[in-house]
Amino acid sequence: MAHRPPLAELGLNTGKKTRLHRILHEHGLRNGTAFFLPYDQGLEHGPRDFFANPAAGDPKYILKLALEGGFNGIAIQIGLAEKFYWDYAGELPLVLKLNGKTEIPSDAEALSPLHGSVEDAVRLGADAVGYTLYVGTPAQEQDFAQLRQVRADAHRLGMPLIVWAYPRGSAIEAKGGRDSFYAVDYAARTASELGADVVKVNFPHPAKIDNVPGAYARETTSQEAIDAVVRSAGRTLLLVSGGGKAGDDAMLEKARESMEAGATGLIFGRNVWQREHDESLRFVGALRDILAKYPSA
Repeated sequence: MAHRPPLAELGLNTGKKTRLHRILHEHGLRNGTAFFLPYDQGLEHGPRDFFANPAAGDPKYILKLALEGGFNGIAIQIGLAEKFYWDYAGELPLVLKLNGKTEIPSDAEALSPLHGSVEDAVRLGADAVGYTLYVGTPAQEQDFAQLRQVRADAHRLGMPLIVWAYPRGSAIEAKGGRDSFYAVDYAARTASELGADVVKVNFPHPAKIDNVPGAYARETTSQEAIDAVVRSAGRTLLLVSGGGKAGDDAMLEKARESMEAGATGLIFGRNVWQREHDESLRFVGALRDILAKYPSA
């Protein structure tokens, strides 16, 4: 397994170190790995995401599922945190998402506007905040400025900053697409250089090489690609998303390759809760079995 930097090497202030230690070593498997359940899709994609499993439209169901599944935390928007998180406060770490957008406008010039603050996260008892950064759109100047303020507030208040680093826009689509190795690698490095404590990326697809820069236009295995993405994140801990719905064997293999590369953990949402309850927990158990093989300090 590639080297995964321990908390002592991340240059964190005491508030951030305390909260990340709590997430990584007092919840989930308690072995330094992380497994998050994101539930911001109602805003990002609309209620259609709950059609496959209508029970998942109820935030109470999702919070209970996160606790039953032994997740390290749940990522939700402020409205759901205000109304539902109090049932599980202190039992399940909260990652408060501070920005988000609907899918209605095009992603070509995407910007995910702020609708929450780091102060809100502190008030709600969160252990981290989440920020969605769209890498490569014409709006990235405004995006970077917005992130700068969030980063400053997070540092001042000792709150770990998790950046959802998403390549977006027509320029990205013209160079291999949003989940190409080139785009995902660039996004991981961008989040690291802009001050993320943790970066969340989608698993790279190295076969997508149409019009990518020359260094990426070569045959690369998926293991080599995710190895490089983890290296690009450097001392920023890396979470890998479950991505679009695929066969279980394929998703489990991506999870194994991610952990082998030195990722800190996984963040699986729809791939978990779009299933019936018991099937969700069975799949979560298979992912936890993988995480158990990659402990860290």
